[in-house]
Amino acid sequence: MGDTPYSAREVRALDRVIAQMNAEPLAFVAHVGDITSGAGPCSDAWLEARKRQFARIRHPFVLLPGDNEWTDCHRSGFDPLERLAKWRSLFCTPAPAIALERQAGETCENVRWRAGGMMFIGLNVPGGGNDLRLPAEHARRMAAVFDWLDESLSRAEEERAPKIFILMQADPMFGRPRPGDGYARLRAVLATDAQWFGGRLVLVHGDGHVYRDDRPLPGLRRIEVYGSPWVRWLRARWADGELSVEPVAP
Repeated sequence: MGDTPYSAREVRALDRVIAQMNAEPLAFVAHVGDITSGAGPCSDAWLEARKRQFARIRHPFVLLPGDNEWTDCHRSGFDPLERLAKWRSLFCTPAPAIALERQAGETCENVRWRAGGMMFIGLNVPGGGNDLRLPAEHARRMAAVFDWLDESLSRAEEERAPKIFILMQADPMFGRPRPGDGYARLRAVLATDAQWFGGRLVLVHGDGHVYRDDRPLPGLRRIEVYGSPWVRWLRARWADGELSVEPVAP
């Protein structure tokens, strides 16, 4: 799931979705980021309320950062880097019952874990241009992202993972890039990795708010999750060597 909740109405809808997920025998739940709207709120109170809300999920839970809770917070008078630091202080916590590995140093939001022999890699790649308005921050963070991705993919290859999932908030704009969009190198890396792993790579992201299940590059399957105003989730199953993804009605 991702790109929710953006409002008090969506908070209530998310409570209902959490109850729905809690009734399911899930291995884990992942949220790819954007837990407020592009106009906020970005306050401590909102983020802390989301932490309490997510704590009601009975399954292991992994949250990634999106642009709305840090890079876009300048719109409401906040310092984006201070908001990212706040996010890290709240959400860089262990996910019970799964062995969640975090990147060392400040970029604790880059994570990986395993389930059913598969590798899951979470990255801090936000929408909205990937924070190019702060070039030094963008360069430092993306260097850490590429290091973590390379290391994680190497481990997945050593472990012969049948599927490798890369999760992040941003739509990297396959097929519609713009000069200076902040995702050009990432698209090139994904294209190379997708060919190398021969159909085993799956990208999961949000940002567009519309469910998609397609193949934007040779060898790469892309799953885009629902987002505001739709508060919904996707159920993924791995059985008999096949991955199936099913939108779940609210």
